[in-house]
Amino acid sequence: MSFPEFFSRVPTVLLRDPLAEALGAADDGLITYRYEDAVRLAGHSCPTVAGAYLLASRMLARLYPGELPQRGGMRVEFRGGEGDGTIGVFAAVFGLLTGAAGAGGFKGLGGRFGRRGRLEFGVSALQGDVRLSRDDTRAACTASLDLSDLPGDPALAGLLGDILGGDADQAMRAEFSRRWQARVEQLLIARFDHPGWVRFSEETIRKPDGG
Repeated sequence: MSFPEFFSRVPTVLLRDPLAEALGAADDGLITYRYEDAVRLAGHSCPTVAGAYLLASRMLARLYPGELPQRGGMRVEFRGGEGDGTIGVFAAVFGLLTGAAGAGGFKGLGGRFGRRGRLEFGVSALQGDVRLSRDDTRAACTASLDLSDLPGDPALAGLLGDILGGDADQAMRAEFSRRWQARVEQLLIARFDHPGWVRFSEETIRKPDGG
């Protein structure tokens, strides 16, 4: 499978996964995730997939300052419902990077390494779109993604209409693809650290169960 060249230049996410270490899937449990992995999962590359990857990356760095994030050691909560808008796409990417899963996730081994029930939707009390919470310290990070500053391309709508209507030739399809991925490249390469795209809410410390 051939990807656009810029995919290889997108910042990667290095995590430690204790389950992967225990089962011998990765030396020391260290796993590097790349944007290509999110694309393989979603089956396409678009500002939504890229935005989810960017948001998760930025939140993990905020939640684990100076240390490796622990995949499988956190909970993910979304304010929106699973079927709302693009929430499902965001959840898939967040699940990939955090290990958090819904009711069908891995139930664990001997009471450890469980991933089930760590992905929740419809948490209306959130002061942002998504919250990550650590199991070990109970620290939580809440944030929202705002891509309103991502420049649009007025030619895309017309080209897409021709493609969907069956009126586009190969040159028009290639031009659409180039322009579409150019927006993704601007998001992930030129302005990955743009401060306005991720809005962090006040972080909290969640008490242990029963605390």
